[in-house]
Amino acid sequence: MRDAILIGGGHNGLVCAAYLARAGRKVTVLERRDVVGGAAVTEEFHPGFRNSVAAYTVSLLQPKVIRELELERHGLRVVQRKLNNFLPLADDRYLVSGAGRTLAEVAKFSPRDAERLPEYERRLDAIADELRALALEAPPNIVEGGWLKALPELLRAGRLGRRVKALDAGLRTDLLDLFAISAAEYLDRFFESEPIKALFGFDGVVGNYASPYTPGSAYVLLHHVFGEVNGVKGAWGHAIGGMGAITQAMAKSAAASGAEIRTGCGVREIIVERGRAVGVVTDKGETLRARTVVANVNPKLLYERLLDPAHVPAPVRERMANWRCGSGTFRMNVALSELPRFRALPGPGDHLTAGIIIAPSLDYMDRAYLDARAHGWSKQPIVEMLIPSTLDDSLAPPGHHVASLFCQHVAPELPDGRSWDDHREEVADLMIETVDRWAPGFKASVLGRQIKSPLDLERDFGLLGGDIFHGALSLNQLFSARPMLGYADYRGALAGLYLCGAGTHPGGGVTGAPGHNAARAILHDLR
Repeated sequence: MRDAILIGGGHNGLVCAAYLARAGRKVTVLERRDVVGGAAVTEEFHPGFRNSVAAYTVSLLQPKVIRELELERHGLRVVQRKLNNFLPLADDRYLVSGAGRTLAEVAKFSPRDAERLPEYERRLDAIADELRALALEAPPNIVEGGWLKALPELLRAGRLGRRVKALDAGLRTDLLDLFAISAAEYLDRFFESEPIKALFGFDGVVGNYASPYTPGSAYVLLHHVFGEVNGVKGAWGHAIGGMGAITQAMAKSAAASGAEIRTGCGVREIIVERGRAVGVVTDKGETLRARTVVANVNPKLLYERLLDPAHVPAPVRERMANWRCGSGTFRMNVALSELPRFRALPGPGDHLTAGIIIAPSLDYMDRAYLDARAHGWSKQPIVEMLIPSTLDDSLAPPGHHVASLFCQHVAPELPDGRSWDDHREEVADLMIETVDRWAPGFKASVLGRQIKSPLDLERDFGLLGGDIFHGALSLNQLFSARPMLGYADYRGALAGLYLCGAGTHPGGGVTGAPGHNAARAILHDLR
């Protein structure tokens, strides 16, 4: 008898499987696609050109997971960007950020903001340190029953309270505010210059179908700064070979510990007997049984598509009916004959290794969101471009390059019943032309492209509404409420059912934390 069947071979499923297998458990991973990795995969999308298909950059991956699963021994190598971000401006000025550069760059625009920058970074770093610690712990769970059942959760809440109490009063206020206010409001407390607020505020809309003026977007900003690369906090990097190198290393680690991994094996339904999840039926009709079933999928997909509604408690059905998904994301990869030349900073340079942000102000980002709400996509979209071939020459032929375009805002579902299949090429053209306005000649350098509309992201990777986080990172869908109160400890609504995906704490991004935390809960219960 298997100890666990994992539905979905994305990175969290592989992490969970690896930890279970390392503990001596018999584990089978079932992946619908022909390659493991979920949204963290590398593919050839144009002859001779390879790139990360969906997830596209590294920072949030937990160092503990890298270390304990020996991912470097299994082939993972991550290099740091030479600069973090490059923000070109309409007047051909620019702003860059990175180690040893940010303060002087900010001072170009505002000496006052340069004076405020260290305090902003101190506060954000201190709170990010708390998030790093909390990421690998289950949040306090709201449970019913007697005091014996509630006691562990009370102790967990007490430990959390002591951590928060240890922060100074200003940081405690900031922590509360970051969960509730907008990114713009938080940034206004420190900075006066629009380019500086745009540089930092962009993190508040990444994968977040919202305006930087939307309450709660400050937390999304915070979520994107608690990562690290090679021990450097807040840094961003690139996995040599693309994001697929991460998940291939995870798969090798899991397999080396005895996990069975099957590709081309989707799951049709979860088998429930006497109120307990006991196995699955695959798309091909095969029945597989196990002591536990672990879902590495969006919670909405789990409870509404993989389970008979009769087996799902009414409160869970209601919660999933209101589970908010949709990142406003349109993803592209392009093959380039040459590097782009930005008007603001022509020629090659370290800025081309950075995240290149085409969104010169918070108002620009706000208009992009309002456009998408009204029309289906932004007339002047937000585009973050990375050129990973500047750090990794294995991705493109000599003298050529590949670029990742992470584009926002687009409506997860188009208004008036229109289909993304009828508009994907039109919107892709708009994204290319947007970059070309800032880097003339970019359009002419494009040799080939790969397009992933929200609908493509849903069909290909199970990202409902194209949601890269498996559910919005809003206050009512975070921490003890992710995916819902009473089920925040990675245990599902049925006995024997567990969740290990980004729809659980601490949320989205290539972190490995949900997989790590879920494995701990499963091993506790199996013992």
